[in-house]
Amino acid sequence: MTLAELKRGDKAYITKVKGRGAFRKRIIEMGFVTGKQVIVTKEAPMRDPIQYNIMGYEVSLRRSEASLIEVTQNLDFKLDSENYNGTLELESALNIVQHPHGKVINVALVGNPNCGKTTIFNFASHSKEKVGNYGGITVDAKLATFKHRGYTFKLVDLPGTYSITSYSPEELYVRDHIINELPDVILNVVDTTNLERNLYLTTQLIDMDMKVVLALNMWDEFVTSGDNFDYDTLSKMLGIPMVHTVGSKGNGIGRLFNKIIDVYEDDDPIVRHFHINYGNPIEKAIKNLQEKINQPENITLTSRISPRYLALKLLEKDSQEMERVKKYCPNASEIFWVASQEAETIERDRKDNMETIITDAKYGFIAGGLKETFRASKRINKFQRSKLIDTFVTGKLLSYPIFLFFMWLTFQATFAIGNYPMQWITDFISWLGVMLTKILPPGIFRDLLVDGIIGGVGGVIVFLPNILILFFFITLMEASGYMARIAFIVDKLMHKIGLHGKSFVPMLMGFGCNVPAIMATRTIENKNDRLVTMLIIPFMSCSARYPVYVLIISAFFPYYQGTILFGIYLFGIFLAGIIAWIFKKTLFKVNTLPFVMELPPYRMPRPKSVLKQTWFKGEQYLKKMGSVILLASIIIWALGYFPTGKKYENEFDVQKSNLEASFQQKLHEDVSSPETVKMLETEKQHQIQVYKAEMEAKKQENSMIGRIGHFIEPLIKPLGFDWKMGVSLLAGGAAKEVVVSTMGVLYSPTNDQGSKESLPERLKEQVYKSGPKKGEKVYTPLIAMGFLLFVLIYFPCIAVVAAIKNETGKWKWPLFLAVYTTALAWLVAFVVYQGGTLLGL
Repeated sequence: MTLAELKRGDKAYITKVKGRGAFRKRIIEMGFVTGKQVIVTKEAPMRDPIQYNIMGYEVSLRRSEASLIEVTQNLDFKLDSENYNGTLELESALNIVQHPHGKVINVALVGNPNCGKTTIFNFASHSKEKVGNYGGITVDAKLATFKHRGYTFKLVDLPGTYSITSYSPEELYVRDHIINELPDVILNVVDTTNLERNLYLTTQLIDMDMKVVLALNMWDEFVTSGDNFDYDTLSKMLGIPMVHTVGSKGNGIGRLFNKIIDVYEDDDPIVRHFHINYGNPIEKAIKNLQEKINQPENITLTSRISPRYLALKLLEKDSQEMERVKKYCPNASEIFWVASQEAETIERDRKDNMETIITDAKYGFIAGGLKETFRASKRINKFQRSKLIDTFVTGKLLSYPIFLFFMWLTFQATFAIGNYPMQWITDFISWLGVMLTKILPPGIFRDLLVDGIIGGVGGVIVFLPNILILFFFITLMEASGYMARIAFIVDKLMHKIGLHGKSFVPMLMGFGCNVPAIMATRTIENKNDRLVTMLIIPFMSCSARYPVYVLIISAFFPYYQGTILFGIYLFGIFLAGIIAWIFKKTLFKVNTLPFVMELPPYRMPRPKSVLKQTWFKGEQYLKKMGSVILLASIIIWALGYFPTGKKYENEFDVQKSNLEASFQQKLHEDVSSPETVKMLETEKQHQIQVYKAEMEAKKQENSMIGRIGHFIEPLIKPLGFDWKMGVSLLAGGAAKEVVVSTMGVLYSPTNDQGSKESLPERLKEQVYKSGPKKGEKVYTPLIAMGFLLFVLIYFPCIAVVAAIKNETGKWKWPLFLAVYTTALAWLVAFVVYQGGTLLGL
């Protein structure tokens, strides 16, 4: 809570004073210090400024200033009775006792992409955010809260960025967060094996005049390289404390947060106010601008942002900061005139633009600092090793064969290895269904439990081993650095369709889940490129579709399973490319901006980290079983169960009675051998099962779900699909796993003793019970292939639609996506079925 949120008459205690520079000095001098009681006494007619009573004095603050003071109304305190004079307003009457647990430190993690920020964030806060050895993993702010040494840390993991200029969304996001949220300490994570590039961002944080702690991450790799770095000396030069860490192992994390506490409490001797010297002409220009910016009327802006930082940005003609100055500074026109004159003079003398001049000065400063403190080893470093590997992995001759081989190996392994545990789970689910059928009395509860919950959720959970194996291989590629190479080698192909390799990174993420992949498009600067990428990401086969693929392929394509699965994934990528090319030629005609892609060094994946990430994804899959899939299974079962169809049960009872009577009559008329009696008994039981299957079919077809299915059947009949397949696809709009759980419910066994048959076996046995196709198989390999492609292409889940709405801010794009993908899925399935039928397949 901030002081600005209090109402007239409210009392609170100050817990933290944010802001910077002259504002912070003035506000503390006025008595606004931690632990002091403050009372809201009056508001101006326009609600700004606000009058407060503190230490017995009346003080007026603007609402923008009051918002920088954090307060609490629940701070523990004790009354000193000897000094109490009867007025709570006088703080001298109170002896405030602050508990360490009440101290909250807001920390923002800032660093280059792939520097290990999220790894440190996960270890410190025990979170499970996605990490990988390529940039662009974190696409928005991740928040976590944890306690350390009696302090409460509010940790924010910001997107990776190389700078805080205004060229890309992630740069603006990071800069705006720092300015708007004013973190108490910035934790700048750097890759120690690439200091020169990483420290460029550090120089910008120095310009912002914030409290910074530097985490020298990946220290183990740096030590292995043999390089020598006197970081203590550089730390004193910059006035920034540095702690070496190994985020993946958790080494140094405790020391890192101890250091953050010291910096927060102003107990670290290294911290000092430091300015990078940009040379006389630039320093003179900065001084002249600061005089104009540091006017009393500009306190709203200068209380949050360093005037020196603003001066540098105005010299660089940064459009975002110019807008900010225009909004908050009454003398903005005068500031802009001075900035323009100073920049013009320097650019004329240096014969270059200001942004380049300042950037060169920063890198010059970094080079000078490292020359004093860094000595490179003559050993072959990891970048040289990575370059050697890349001659094969990203070379013209082998890059695509290697990529295709790894993808094929991944899908082949999911079947070759996953089939064994999948069969164990299938047997257990079948056994559980049979046991419950025998134990529980017939009725609605048994039907719900066996047919609805076990049939639905159990039909999906059997694919958990396959999902885990898929995620394991994808995590390996991410952790090793190969995923970034995939984006690199397809960059040329992406240019052919009007996009670039940066668009392929979210597409690759789409193999896990389309929702974070949609969010990852934030790193794409061009709006049209971003929209096109969002509209083709649903063609990437997410893990939710995976159980459907495994189910259908296991049932109807027992040979070359991995190859067929590989082909489906490739077809999705191919289709995405075709659609993107069409969009770029029609709806989104714009030239693609050039893009430089970072290729991180290859790293040996750590088994613990890989297994942890794999299990986390599997855990999410299991949680989905207990929420979305369970709820959908119950709904589908209820729609198929009601109305109960007593009429058909009565017909079945009559048929069964007639059959029993006929059987008894045959036994009385003809005294037969035991073998004949046994044969007649078997025939009778078989006929009863036939009657029962017909009854269940009639009940299901006339249930609510059957009516829905028959209503949409004319639309899907040209595709070779029956109404049950249509209902499964319809239910899959919530989540694609629901397609499998719906099938598990609709194709539940009809005998009273349950069934040991797996869902794939039940699908293979399905035949039409009536109509012109009576007795024919419902599924054929041709129909199964059309069904697979329909699932690949059609309407993505509700979560994806919501994500696109959230990212674009409009409903037209998610609605367009839903319509065009479903229409395209229908067309592809139609061509497959009708074309295959004509060819006699």
